[in-house]
Amino acid sequence: MHIGFDVGGTKTEIIVIDKHGETHFSKRISTVHNYQSFIDCIIELTSEAEQAVNGACTVGLGIPGVVNPKNGLVKNANSTFLNGKPLQKDLSEKLQRTVQIANDANCFALSEAKDGAGASGSVVFGVILGTGCGGGIIVDKKIITGLNANAGEWGHNPLPCHSLEKDGDTPRCFCGRFHCLEQFISGTGFARQYNNIAQTQLKAPEIMDLVKQGDKYAARTYHLYIDQLARALAGIINILDPDTIVIGGGMSNINCIYEDVIKVIPLYTITPDIDINILKARFGDSSGIRGAAWLGKN
Repeated sequence: MHIGFDVGGTKTEIIVIDKHGETHFSKRISTVHNYQSFIDCIIELTSEAEQAVNGACTVGLGIPGVVNPKNGLVKNANSTFLNGKPLQKDLSEKLQRTVQIANDANCFALSEAKDGAGASGSVVFGVILGTGCGGGIIVDKKIITGLNANAGEWGHNPLPCHSLEKDGDTPRCFCGRFHCLEQFISGTGFARQYNNIAQTQLKAPEIMDLVKQGDKYAARTYHLYIDQLARALAGIINILDPDTIVIGGGMSNINCIYEDVIKVIPLYTITPDIDINILKARFGDSSGIRGAAWLGKN
């Protein structure tokens, strides 16, 4: 059996799956924002889960950050109480087993590559298009993290072929740079671009409703978004050439993007005759925690 934790800013969720991916236990609680209390909470939840399934389990955590391979400390976590802490070491010692930890986007990608939409591929790129823009690379069902644990962090690459006339300007990204992909192809980026034109404060689903109603500003923003997404994905294809790109996050629920973006991508790839599967995540919001559980099996 495999325990997975999904640690977010507001909630922490635990799941237990078996070797076939079937769920045997799940629970969600509010995230504790004190490091030692958080450690205690993970230990208590692990004990509760193992009692529920009547056996010891592997343990994996998906966190909104990474473990620095140079010193073992968490870095770049939105849950800032984890930053600078030896989370993997502390949990492994307390639970008396090796606890695996990965970035939540990597967990998402692993889940979809294991038994989700990308299960048939050997090279899978997982994309999260939500409040932000995350990514993960899976090769032969293994996470590629890279020397600096930065692999897959495409959301903070600049938008390819950016033009002020076509794409407009952006506010400074939280990473300190301008024109990051996240500022354009995330759900918030899509909404920002429409709201700048229409002088509204609508969210992505509301804007897509306007697209269906024939609103010209919404339609213009959507077509620009597809072009921006195509540019971003073409960059991944030119470098990684994956079998499958799996999309999750709020924007993944816009079903027309899959058919529309595949038509535009060949304009930006090194050759136009590409074979690529661009698919919606099979497990949706559950992919991250399922991937965390699969960490232990890896």
